[in-house]
Amino acid sequence: MKILSIIAIYIITPCLSAYLLTRYNIFKKTGSVILAYIIGIIMSLSGLTTFETPEDTEKIYQIQQWLMNISVPLAIPLMLFSCDFKLWTKSLPKTLVTLIGGVISVVIAVVTAFFIFRNAGIDEVHKVAGLMTGMYTGGTLNFAALGNALDVNPNIITFIFTFETLVTFPMIMFIVGGGYKFFRKLLPFKDTSTLTAIDVEINDIENYKGLINPQTFPKTLIGLLLSIIILAIGAGISLLTTGTLNDMVVILVITTLSIIASFFKPIRELPKTFELGMIFILLFSTVVASQFNIRSFNLSALSILFFIIYVMVASITIHLIISRFCKVSSDLFTVAHVALICSPPFIPPIVGAIGNKKVLISGIIIGLIGYAIGTYLGISISYILGLL
Repeated sequence: MKILSIIAIYIITPCLSAYLLTRYNIFKKTGSVILAYIIGIIMSLSGLTTFETPEDTEKIYQIQQWLMNISVPLAIPLMLFSCDFKLWTKSLPKTLVTLIGGVISVVIAVVTAFFIFRNAGIDEVHKVAGLMTGMYTGGTLNFAALGNALDVNPNIITFIFTFETLVTFPMIMFIVGGGYKFFRKLLPFKDTSTLTAIDVEINDIENYKGLINPQTFPKTLIGLLLSIIILAIGAGISLLTTGTLNDMVVILVITTLSIIASFFKPIRELPKTFELGMIFILLFSTVVASQFNIRSFNLSALSILFFIIYVMVASITIHLIISRFCKVSSDLFTVAHVALICSPPFIPPIVGAIGNKKVLISGIIIGLIGYAIGTYLGISISYILGLL
């Protein structure tokens, strides 16, 4: 019964978040993903997602993994269908500069953190460095992959995930609460994209009104069907090339096919596909947040917490300096760093908060490239630092 209740909350939360965002301005300011994230954390802190028996714990874990693994691959095509990729290419140079600057900032922050905390009592600190490199260049997907690839102690994985949530959540809240204006003062550069307000409807970033309209919804379902087909193709190619369902291969195939599909006007003009994709993202956000585990905290893990805080602050600072030197616009910097740290699902609420849909695709693409390089980069950093 408890497991059924958890599943019900997972399903209801996206709909509730979308409804509140449509009806109340206060939720428009914070973003629907933040609301879903808060609900997920409440589920965790209340003990709802905690079980006494290993069997039930394993069962809910499998359910959570399945929901996360299916929601993002379905959401990505739906989000990209409505984007005009030709418009994104007009700002390609600055996007690449921002991506490279972000990756460099993360690597520098992680490597310096390794030397600062190498004698701070952190077990296998080189593996922690590898995990943080993957986490901050692709998010949870790379973090999970690196946990297996580096054979990291499960307790360390729990500490890092819990503390990283504690550090990242305030950062996201700061940005959506108006912190992006602070970055605009530090990076007062114009967006080099030739997109205009006519090209992109900035105020229509998360407009759920009419999503289930009888005239609109059948066309939106066509977008969902196309997403399922693309997901099936991605899974098939992964099985053929790697022999398994490799998350990275699936994501890359899905992204490529979705961008190609967006060049076809009938697909690009399917109504409300972006909003339907957001529903899946809200599901993903709720599940991820519900895995937050504050009960794993103990004093011996404080060094890991300080390690993560240092990497967060240092990477943002270094990225700001690089962006200032390269004259990157503040909004592009914001979505780029969030994309690398939190992954693509967190980009829409950030874009909605800053009111600049022109950087939406750039943010998503940067996050997806992070998916592609994060695991390899994390393994490389861990191996090199391990030799030291």
